[in-house]
Amino acid sequence: MNSPHLIKIEHDLRALSLEELEWLLERIEKQVQERKQISNKFTYVKYTNEQLVTIANDLDIKTEITSINHE
Repeated sequence: MNSPHLIKIEHDLRALSLEELEWLLERIEKQVQERKQISNKFTYVKYTNEQLVTIANDLDIKTEITSINHE
């Protein structure tokens, strides 16, 4: 993944001090973790929705719900 944008960033990184690089690395790690958490939340919601659709389409469950509604 060597886009021109990434190559420029890599070149610009060479001008930074060690302290600046460490600071930047910490910031990048934090952003990556935040994006992973968001991604995991969306994956969980998608999985949950798929499970709800499966449950809603289950004939036994539909029969039970109908029975409960008649009571």
